[in-house]
Amino acid sequence: MNRAPLLLLYLNVLVIATCGLIYELLAGTLASYLLGDSVTQFSLVIGVYLSALGVGAWLSRYVETALARTFIEVELALALLGGLSAPFLFLVFAWIEWFQTALFSVVFLIGVLVGLELPLLMRILKEHLDFSELVSRVLTFDYIGALLASLMFPILLVPQLGLMRTSLLFGILNALVALWGTYLLRPILKDRGLAALRGRAMLTVGILAVGMIKADTLTTIAEERMLAQPIVFTEQSRFQRIVVTKSSRGFQLHLNGHLQFNSADEYRYHEALVHPALSTGPPPQHVLVLGGGDALAVREVLKYPSVRSVTLVDIDPAMTDLAMNFPPLVELNEDALRDPRVQVINRDAFVWIGETPRRFDTVVIDFPDPGTFSVGKLYTTAFFRQLRTRMTDESRLSIQCTSPLVAPKSYWCILKTMRASGFEPQPYSVSVPTFGVWGFAYATVQPDQRVPSQLAELEGPLRFLTTEGLRAMFHLPSDIAPVPTELNQLNNQILVRYYEQEWSAADGL
Repeated sequence: MNRAPLLLLYLNVLVIATCGLIYELLAGTLASYLLGDSVTQFSLVIGVYLSALGVGAWLSRYVETALARTFIEVELALALLGGLSAPFLFLVFAWIEWFQTALFSVVFLIGVLVGLELPLLMRILKEHLDFSELVSRVLTFDYIGALLASLMFPILLVPQLGLMRTSLLFGILNALVALWGTYLLRPILKDRGLAALRGRAMLTVGILAVGMIKADTLTTIAEERMLAQPIVFTEQSRFQRIVVTKSSRGFQLHLNGHLQFNSADEYRYHEALVHPALSTGPPPQHVLVLGGGDALAVREVLKYPSVRSVTLVDIDPAMTDLAMNFPPLVELNEDALRDPRVQVINRDAFVWIGETPRRFDTVVIDFPDPGTFSVGKLYTTAFFRQLRTRMTDESRLSIQCTSPLVAPKSYWCILKTMRASGFEPQPYSVSVPTFGVWGFAYATVQPDQRVPSQLAELEGPLRFLTTEGLRAMFHLPSDIAPVPTELNQLNNQILVRYYEQEWSAADGL
């Protein structure tokens, strides 16, 4: 058999499988990033894409002539649609109300085109290969392509290129394969219209290449429209997209599109998070801060003269680097991470807690809200029980638990899970203007129903919290009273479902 058709087979099957899965992962990631509810969005994207593959395969039966030309036209259409999918969806999210319709329409059309490609390619080559050999090779390289995509997407593509450039790059790859196909399939392509076909392939490459060059500008336009503030810093790390915006009231940190703090009122949140645990019991000496890579919680911890060491565990080195090197944040956190008492560890807290032999007298937990399974695992019985082994009988803990007013099931699920894991949690809340009523818990490891009632002597001033205010935080109003929930465990992660349902309902109000 001629080597050219074989080469075309191997390359195109790899490209089809890799690009198809990359486009699907991009759509799922964008849906989760922009809409929240990651479980539902990814499930819907996968379902729509797989069903569209079947539709495309079924439609291929109606292509009876000009198979090679149709194959190349489909490849070019996929290059444009798939390559421009991420920029298009990112940009239209801020302008249209029917974004989900646009999202699933794009996913469906990409799936139909991918579903058309393989049957057409197999029919082109069926005269050159035995059918059983053809099917086995196609499936082998299809699965290899899927493996490559699943490995490259989270490890290499998104951290290094970002969502937009990844989309555009694979569109260019599709277009280049189509262009190459005009040469490899020339024996069965008629010369009529061949130059125009090649011209369209080169034009497609050019359009997508311009998109690659302008990707940062397009991203900034889309994000500024979504966040309604000028952007002063962006970075796509391996774990998340970090965006800092600026307003007349200060600056704001966003992770994956979700606001983490506003510099104008973050002190209310962080003083309420840290001081109940550190002001109660023996003077704190060895403090563990989980999450909080912005170092704002660490800033509050360092106000205690008794503190000898602070261990900050945050998964993302890009976040802790920002806290050390971005001047507005360094000023806000008072350069806390350069204090000689502070040790920064960039690890997954779930893994690190199981590995460290150290014990701490005080723990401050400032994880993001449990909107994904990767974060939700940090609020499970498995995590809290591991954490309990790293604390003494006199240790205290404080943790942020999302809004008990907006998400009561999420809030009380966290407290119930802590209680089942060996802690004695006490609920409290505070008003933060940017976020509204926010919930926390103070916990000990010994049965003790007393709540913090006296602030300790500090080296630095507090802007918000007073002794009277400390006591008042523990008096919950009746509209955030306890509600029944299930335990959050690794095998159910019910907390993520509660959180998605409650905050989605709140966003729809």
